[in-house]
Formats: sequence, C-alpha cells, structure tokens
Amino acid sequence: MTTTHSIENLGQRIEQLVAEHLAASRASAAAAVHRAFGANVQGPPKVRALKPPKNAKRRTASELAGLAEQLHEAVCASPGQSMDVLAAKIGASARELHRSMTMLKQAGRVRTVGQRHLTRYFPAMSGKAGGSAA
Repeated sequence: MTTTHSIENLGQRIEQLVAEHLAASRASAAAAVHRAFGANVQGPPKVRALKPPKNAKRRTASELAGLAEQLHEAVCASPGQSMDVLAAKIGASARELHRSMTMLKQAGRVRTVGQRHLTRYFPAMSGKAGGSAA
C-alpha cells in the first residue's frame, strides 16, 4: 500500500486514474462500433438529385399556345365538362392540359366551377373571369 505524502501527489494520481478510465472506455466503445457496423464504415450514403425522366421534353411556348387554343375550342364546344372529357376530345391526357388550362384561366378566357375532380370548365363571357372558383 502506498501512502501519499502531499495533496499534489494525490491529485496527480486521481488524474492518472481518470485518464486511464477514459482511454479504456474509448477503446471499448470503438470495439463495439467496429463489431456493430463492420470494418468498412464509409459514412452516410450519397444523396442524388432528382432528374426529369429521360423521355420527358419541355414544350415550347408555341406548343403550349396551340394546345391552349384547342382546349379553348373544346370548352366552347361543350361547356360544363370535366378535364377528362375535354382531354379525350383533344386526344391528350388531363395532366398535359393542366398548364394550358391555367393559362386560359389567367387570361380570363375560361372560368371554372367546383373543386378538384368535380371542376367544370365554361367559356368566360367577356374580359377577366372575376368570379371563378378554382
């Protein structure tokens, strides 16, 4: 048994014991992580940016305008129809016609009644369609 002769010796011995305990704890934690995750830990996986589908192409402004005209004619020919019915008359999908219909509504050429899948489209009487409930 060793006797300590001064407070400094006691303080140094306590610091040495704490350092040894921390080193042993670190080694034990590192071994546990190595066992749990294996030796080839490479960090978090890489995140990829979303890319548009390879077959998707952007439509030009003239293509959108032409589609909007066809859509306006279909709305005038059969007012009160849903987008699915109008899309079938034009030969396009309802998704393809969404931007063109938005352009027509903003221009005040078409007004809407209803919401979501119950929306019906009517030609606007004149000027901006102020009372449209989109």
